[in-house]
Amino acid sequence: MFFFLYNENGDKMQNPKIVFMGTPEFAVPILKMLIENYNVVLVVTQPDKPVGRHHILTPPPIKELAKLHQIPVFQPSNIKEDYEEIQKVKPDVIITCAYGQIIKKEILECASIGAFNVHASLLPKYRGGAPIHKALINGEKETGITIMYMDEGMDTGDMISKKVYQIKEDDNVGTLHEKLSKMGSELLKETLPSILNKTNKREKQKESDVTYAYNIKREEEHIDFFKTGKEIINQIKGLNPWPTANFKLFDEEWKVLEATFQKKEIEEASLIKEISKEAIGITCQDGIIYITKIKPFGKRIMKTSDYLNGIDKSKLLNQKVK
Repeated sequence: MFFFLYNENGDKMQNPKIVFMGTPEFAVPILKMLIENYNVVLVVTQPDKPVGRHHILTPPPIKELAKLHQIPVFQPSNIKEDYEEIQKVKPDVIITCAYGQIIKKEILECASIGAFNVHASLLPKYRGGAPIHKALINGEKETGITIMYMDEGMDTGDMISKKVYQIKEDDNVGTLHEKLSKMGSELLKETLPSILNKTNKREKQKESDVTYAYNIKREEEHIDFFKTGKEIINQIKGLNPWPTANFKLFDEEWKVLEATFQKKEIEEASLIKEISKEAIGITCQDGIIYITKIKPFGKRIMKTSDYLNGIDKSKLLNQKVK
């Protein structure tokens, strides 16, 4: 795909230069689409990080894709201080998606057409680094993708285009991550021609509608069984498969990946009150949470039925969870 634009001297230029900035798996379909259709001259991503029990130095998914296509990769530890490599390539467009650092004005302004972001929410709702998690945790009925102008704030730039996704009952962070990643790629592909030809729409965000989705804190992973069943199920979905909701039993941390809820009259919350072949039932404010997929302390992730096969179930009944 080729676009003809005109530079500041009025000369025709072919195939404008794009710098892509992103890091996790979510950004991979976006970069892949750009590589297949445009002239990506530089990829900027976070430094390699130690992963797993043996702390093996591992490159970000975006770096692996760029290297596969022989695109130069730049990995500054602090983009606010180290950004000359971006300026050197004199980009026409900068596109970001889940990069992971705030990008300063000098970088944004070095792109002749502009800098743009692919964000996984319907802005101005859920500005920040965890919009998928927070949409599920808060029980939203819909979410989506916004293509927007970059500025120095956190997801504060003018909006260009949106695509809505209706959240399904069985969605969790993993499924929604995959669906919105694909949707982001599709929407950027639809939107980018108008950006390059400078015919795109531009809409300011309504400040009165702004909400935030800051990165998940450790304490937000803990389940409070004194909350309602709906709140707890939303929390479990909104943290599955990462970073995963948890509770404490026998002073050990157990992780919960899947559960159902049944409304019932209960006398005391936060108590293991029922055990079946398939689930452990823990009381909450307005019923029982039936945990069907779990990671007991020190063990692998498994179906609750597999865990229950090998234990004395009577030792769990009426135990208090924290």
